[in-house]
Amino acid sequence: MAARRFISPLWSCLAFTLAFGLSTLVLPVTTVQAEAGNAERGKLIYARRCALCHGEEGDGAGPGAERLNPPPRDFTEGQYKFKTTGFDDIVPNDADLFRMIRDGMPGTAMPGWGDMLSDQDIRDVIAFIKTFAGLEEEKPTIQVDYGRQVPSSPESIAKGRALFHEGDRCAECHGAEGRGDAIKKLKDDGGARTWPRNLTKPWTFRASNDPKDIFTRITVGIPGTQMPSFADPKSKKRLTIEERWHVANYVASLAKTDKVPRPENTVVKVMKVEGALPTAPDDPAWEKLPSTTFLLLPQLIAKTRFFTPSNDTITVRAAYNDTALAILLEWDDRTRSIPGDPKAEEIADPGMGEDMVAIQFPVAVPKGMKKPYFGMGDGAHPVNLWQWRSGTADKPQSVALANARGFARIESRDPASAGLTARGRYDKGRWRVVFTRPLAASSPDKDITFQTGQFIPIAFAAWDGSNGETGSKHTMTTWYWFLLEPDTGLRPLVSALIVAFLFGAAELWWARSAGARKPEGEA
Repeated sequence: MAARRFISPLWSCLAFTLAFGLSTLVLPVTTVQAEAGNAERGKLIYARRCALCHGEEGDGAGPGAERLNPPPRDFTEGQYKFKTTGFDDIVPNDADLFRMIRDGMPGTAMPGWGDMLSDQDIRDVIAFIKTFAGLEEEKPTIQVDYGRQVPSSPESIAKGRALFHEGDRCAECHGAEGRGDAIKKLKDDGGARTWPRNLTKPWTFRASNDPKDIFTRITVGIPGTQMPSFADPKSKKRLTIEERWHVANYVASLAKTDKVPRPENTVVKVMKVEGALPTAPDDPAWEKLPSTTFLLLPQLIAKTRFFTPSNDTITVRAAYNDTALAILLEWDDRTRSIPGDPKAEEIADPGMGEDMVAIQFPVAVPKGMKKPYFGMGDGAHPVNLWQWRSGTADKPQSVALANARGFARIESRDPASAGLTARGRYDKGRWRVVFTRPLAASSPDKDITFQTGQFIPIAFAAWDGSNGETGSKHTMTTWYWFLLEPDTGLRPLVSALIVAFLFGAAELWWARSAGARKPEGEA
């Protein structure tokens, strides 16, 4: 996500989260049972590595549990979400648990322990955690029937898409485009809020995005949640084995690989365009510009700290012309938050706020590597804050401008005086917001001036109002770089042609001169 030299309080947030350890022990692996473990030895490992989250009694009520989303698995229930045994068999394969502990669970605080625990250590932990629900002597009796796998093809994907949308079989929760834009509030059997999986982000899948693993989830469901089994003969939405393969191939095809956050991508490249800038969020011109995706992490620096985010990435595109700059921010949000709207409040958590997004720049471009503190600047290095709000049932969307010298020193300003505007559009689980502003600062002592060829620090923050995110409760990034690419046009090509012409003319002159000076005796 970011370069290693930026490891600071924000990246310590991630380390802090991972330090909580084991969050939910369950993912599918193979249908082969692992070798038997030693429960007594596993108890010692569990106390050291797992109890902080899952609790000494295995009830998921460890000291760190209240700050984890999703909450840690309660092993006393004997209910495992990700398994390769039949939907009506509560006992998982040991290999399912082994894979979960070894590889961890993306998008949760459950890390992979494969680098710290040996295979035997993991088997010992498995033997112990099964004692919490009295499953140590139980053996699975039903395995998932995979039948004959249907290879992915345009025909299979088209059939899967039709089945996905048929009677809102899957789209009811996962949305028309698979972004998980819920139309109803979902809770697991323990009463915890659950969000439908965003199928366009396969790197967040708890059990990988391999079609076979997707087939397993469609077949088994996710026990304890509202994700049902589509192999259940009692279900009106039941699918045959072949149909499940088609749906699995369709789901795998939804992956937006261009939106994967990559550590090496630290620069937003701003391209020069001729004429008017794209200012509408859905302007097709944006698709021709390069994009960069960054991770969003919970704000854990200032009070009130935030531990349970829902938005996880933000994608940025930008362009400029001779006078102005436009920046498009795009992020997936499962709900459109509209305070005061009864339907929106049915889906939201208590205390719903507006959906919001913000951009942060330094007021003055730093010389060298010294930058303002990324948490809203500092006393010696103020920052510009551009913020867009989605609006309420009574107020339209709006834009705000502020200067900050830290969390406690914020000066609100009139965005119109700086020429700052913003427009947003929500569609099928995705927000797209465009900020525009003149390149030159109207108040150089308060606003940044954008010049080509400069590496300008830039950071982002986002709020999901339906997730109770308001004020300091939000997600954010550290500093990245914002670069207005110099306008090259035809100048380099013309220069190269001139140089080539002069070089060729010089060679021709030299050749003729050499021919005119014949050696003595040559006649």
